[in-house]
Amino acid sequence: MAEAAWNPRRRPDSLLGDKGYDSDPNRHELRKRRILPVISRKGAPNIKGLGKPRYVVEQTFALLHQFKRFAVRWERRTELHDAFVSLACSLICWRRLKKTHS
Repeated sequence: MAEAAWNPRRRPDSLLGDKGYDSDPNRHELRKRRILPVISRKGAPNIKGLGKPRYVVEQTFALLHQFKRFAVRWERRTELHDAFVSLACSLICWRRLKKTHS
């Protein structure tokens, strides 16, 4: 079996979160790990521009959930699941490129 390339984990500089993650324990744990919490406070107006990066993530999940196999994970082996995720991402990219060249 081929081994995957090992990449060291990197600590993010900041974490974007919506009001559902607004709590002092969450903020404290992030700061303890030297991660800047960018989380809207409950009852306060939304942080301007926070929706743009979140939209990209939510759109990606929505695109992946078009493939019924990912709504519920059927594969017990992680290698199979990872392979299907890679295949789905490839299909999504191919469809997008096909649209722009048509």
